[in-house]
Amino acid sequence: MNAILKSEHHAPAGGGATVVTLPLAVEAPAASATPPARKPAPVVRGAQPFARAVKAVLPPVVGIAFVVLVWQLIATRNETFPSPLVTFQEALKLFADPFYHNSPNDQGIGWNVLASLKRVAVGFGLAALVGIPLGFIIGRVKFVNGMFGPIISLLKPVSPLAWLPIGLLVFKSADPAAIWSIFICSIWPMIINTAVGVQRVPQDYMNVARVLNLSEWKILTKILLPSALPYILTGVRLAIGTAWLVIVAAEMLTGGVGIGFWVWDEWNNLNVANIIIAIVVIGVVGLLLEQALVALARALTHEQVAN
Repeated sequence: MNAILKSEHHAPAGGGATVVTLPLAVEAPAASATPPARKPAPVVRGAQPFARAVKAVLPPVVGIAFVVLVWQLIATRNETFPSPLVTFQEALKLFADPFYHNSPNDQGIGWNVLASLKRVAVGFGLAALVGIPLGFIIGRVKFVNGMFGPIISLLKPVSPLAWLPIGLLVFKSADPAAIWSIFICSIWPMIINTAVGVQRVPQDYMNVARVLNLSEWKILTKILLPSALPYILTGVRLAIGTAWLVIVAAEMLTGGVGIGFWVWDEWNNLNVANIIIAIVVIGVVGLLLEQALVALARALTHEQVAN
């Protein structure tokens, strides 16, 4: 704001000309270029967790809805293919009594899943008992690594079903043959990952062990096992997925009680809805097995374990 001073007239004593004092303008300080600070917007409690929940749930829901839509389109074009609604109704009937037992060839889906899990547990357990120690030996001894390396590279790509006739020939029974197929196909990830974990132990650790003159047992338990444990658990996770994959295919060929045989039996009865239900059950059981091993890996190791 400008302040104007009034003009003053001074009459000099000698009667000279009048002296006029000009108005003096005083300028106010310029306004600051920085805008005033705005008050932060009020934060709504619960908005951020809700947004995170929506971001986490929305993509899977959209994916499932897309699959159901494609499924419905296929069902409308093919009368023999059951719709999602028909399959859901059949699932309600199926899971109303999953553990019924009428005869050895007529049992509920629950008994079939348990029979498959039993075979997987036996074959997978034997593979762990053999594969993990053998992986330690291969990773620790160069001569053994050179001896078994070509054999593992040759046998690892063989299809699981190619081992089934060998099992039938040796064991003369379908159940041990299926377990043999699980064993021989799930042992390779354990051997390879364990050996790699042992080979990647830092050399400084081994030098310290040599200086301290540690025994082989202490080197194994105090250095090799803790360092290679993440690799071992990764091999176990890969092996359990392979084992569950193999048992379904093996049971389709060997027969008996099991989820694979149940799928094949429902195909012979042209019950496609039950086949779709079995596919979902197989996927859910495999997912639960893998997540259980992921939880075990997170509990036993300090490293981040990816899903």
